[in-house]
Amino acid sequence: MGKNLVIVESPAKANTINKIIGNDYIVKSSVGHIRDLPVKTLGVDLEDSFKPKYVIVKGKKKIITELKKAAEKADCVYLAPDPDREGEAIAWHLQEILKSGGYTNEIKRVQFNEITPKAIKSAFEHPGVVDIDRVNAQQARRILDRIVGYKVSPMLWRRIRRGLSAGRVQSVALRLVCERETEIDNFVSEEYWIFGALAKKLVEPTDPFNLKLVRIGDDKAEIKSAEQLASIKSDLEGSKLKVADVVLKTIHKKPSPPYITSTLQQAGSSYCSYSPQRTMSLAQRLYEGIDIGGEHVGLITYMRTDSFAISQDALDSTRDYIKTNYGDKYCPEKPNYYKSRKSAQEAHEAIRPTDVTRTPESLKSKLPPAELKLYRLIWRRFVSSQMVPAEIEQRTVKVDAIPASTAAVKYLLQATASDVKFPGYMKAAGSEAEQKKDDEEVPLPQLAVAEDLECAEWLEERKETKPPARYSEAALVRVLEGNGVGRPSTFAQILSTLQNRKYVDRQNRSLFPTDLGKEVSDMLVKNLGELFDVSFTASMEEALDAVEDGSLEWTKMLADFYAKFEVWMEKAKLPPADINTVKTVLNALSGVTEWLPEAKKGKRVYSDSKFVDSISKQVEDGEKPVSQRQLSTLVKISCHYREQVPEMDQIMTDAGFAEMMNSPELQPPRDETMKKLELLKTVEIDERGRDFVNSLTSQAESGRCLSAAQIHALNNVVMSHAEQIPDFEKIKPELAIADTDVVNDDESADLLKAMEGVKEWNPPVKRGKREFNDENFYNSLCDHFGRKGFLSERQRAALKRMMGRYSDQIVGFAELAKKFEIKLKKSPAKKK
Repeated sequence: MGKNLVIVESPAKANTINKIIGNDYIVKSSVGHIRDLPVKTLGVDLEDSFKPKYVIVKGKKKIITELKKAAEKADCVYLAPDPDREGEAIAWHLQEILKSGGYTNEIKRVQFNEITPKAIKSAFEHPGVVDIDRVNAQQARRILDRIVGYKVSPMLWRRIRRGLSAGRVQSVALRLVCERETEIDNFVSEEYWIFGALAKKLVEPTDPFNLKLVRIGDDKAEIKSAEQLASIKSDLEGSKLKVADVVLKTIHKKPSPPYITSTLQQAGSSYCSYSPQRTMSLAQRLYEGIDIGGEHVGLITYMRTDSFAISQDALDSTRDYIKTNYGDKYCPEKPNYYKSRKSAQEAHEAIRPTDVTRTPESLKSKLPPAELKLYRLIWRRFVSSQMVPAEIEQRTVKVDAIPASTAAVKYLLQATASDVKFPGYMKAAGSEAEQKKDDEEVPLPQLAVAEDLECAEWLEERKETKPPARYSEAALVRVLEGNGVGRPSTFAQILSTLQNRKYVDRQNRSLFPTDLGKEVSDMLVKNLGELFDVSFTASMEEALDAVEDGSLEWTKMLADFYAKFEVWMEKAKLPPADINTVKTVLNALSGVTEWLPEAKKGKRVYSDSKFVDSISKQVEDGEKPVSQRQLSTLVKISCHYREQVPEMDQIMTDAGFAEMMNSPELQPPRDETMKKLELLKTVEIDERGRDFVNSLTSQAESGRCLSAAQIHALNNVVMSHAEQIPDFEKIKPELAIADTDVVNDDESADLLKAMEGVKEWNPPVKRGKREFNDENFYNSLCDHFGRKGFLSERQRAALKRMMGRYSDQIVGFAELAKKFEIKLKKSPAKKK
């Protein structure tokens, strides 16, 4: 009899489960998805019910072979990926792969919300089958995202630049960030004043306290001008203060619900300064667990959830814990239940500790600080969510300012103070439950109605209205969730994609759209505003939920979407180029007798003559109109042939391209640039430097001007080889090289030369996802110096720090250190 095979998606999860379920099972990992849509093609048959064309994920063939071999010896296969759409899709793909390989025995689906012995054993005692509705929901989402990405991104390439991407949800999030930035840019601040009094009792205690003006007559106190402020001060000059009322109110402040994915990401950002992606990474580790007392257990339940549901066992154990550790009065008569939103998957639980008695303090020596910090948040929120409300006594004092003149307007001042009478859930919630100090909250002495007070000083403060705050990552997640855009598993990825694409920058925890992000968003909203609309995107999420619950067929949902999408894409197309204008430009280019040689960029070869011939043939055939982009390329090409066609500038100006023809990047290379390149042909330069100069020469000889950065680097190469150029000081003015144009670097050559003596390099060091390799870094500096003739100040500083680590291998290091101010650093111990 063979063993049973269990397949999960994570190696860490495989190790954990393997220790729990015993020797009757073999546990293997698929290491994520094994099949997906192809990378370089759409991979969806739009004519055949959106049938996906799945391919094996790169690098997974060996894993699949191993899984098939293991399945051949198994009596039963248990598929145990995560209990969400992605996990269900992984399970389905595994099932399809195994069946296609000839596996005919039983395949069962097991799901669990926590990795604990009890939950795992229960899941294996009650296995199910793959939920095809959930699989279809994942397929539909994947195909939706693929269609939008593959069809819309090329529009960005044509109109902005290649390499940009649009995303069905990503671009909506970008739109929100950009619209908020527009609100901030358009905001006009207005001044206003806050007015009040520093008052004190006439008898002990006489400590002063603040009062704020809240009403002027029957109206709310709003002071919007200096003149109005002066009038109020005039009225109150010499007035008396008398307590008009003291209002006592008991507030029952209820605990917050346990965390779900979105609120955990928000709390991670607010309380720990973690990005959503880092929060989810840490939560994943807590879910997969650690070894405690010889047993491997998960510390929290599954972290991708939008449900507030809690298992009965967890509720019972938490209530027992509260009674034992805080007292009966902290535990409500009945458990606290929280309502999930309509689309939540109630089969999931909220994020909670798997064992409430496993306190953060008990894990101090077992968890790294970052994981412990997040676990403490989760533990406190969950325990406090099952406790009674806090009782807060709020005391509001109303004070009349009685003017000396009976004809004057009445003024009412007010102060509020709060005292926690019974902490309730705050006892467990800790710092997270600390109330934010409100401007209204001040320390107050005991006061009685009709009691006279002394005004020690009238207080005034000028303020200005502020624009809405930029989104933090936590705030953007909250807005996305509130609008029904995205799902728990997608929020972190959305934010990281926006930053990785350089559409958004994160500064001091606020999100700023970059210029590129604004340009992309403006283009998408202008041309496809209905597609990237918040409400429409939310409606698609609802449709996906309907697919998952079986009430909507996934291909119908995609067909309905695609019908709208095609209309929107057709409207977004640019009109074709004017055919008469195209013919005018082609006619001007017909005067070219000698075309520039083909230019190679990467793997692509560009030929002016071939491109012009292809457009001429396209016009002649008349089957496909010439696009605006093709016409723009023709005009750019024409700039290279001004000498052969003297009237070229006038022809292009008359055709409406004066601005393009005069743009700096389309001007021919300057005379001084050609002189510098000519001078360098006779100069001895190392191989790297020669390759760099040759590439600039090729660009200039093809009629394309150099960029400011290229000219800057070229000037440095010329200056660093000036001693080889005869009469250099005499011809220097003709080369237009100013002293400020050149980096003053008289150190790098000696420093790099000294490092040639290093024969034994330290092993690479990993910090997070980055690897630091001294040898590679040194080689890159040599390459940079060879091409440009200098290193930046920052590069030189890094080089000096590195040299300090290799002092024992550098000949004459002491003299170099003194000359170039190099600090000695102890070399780290080498790994065996």
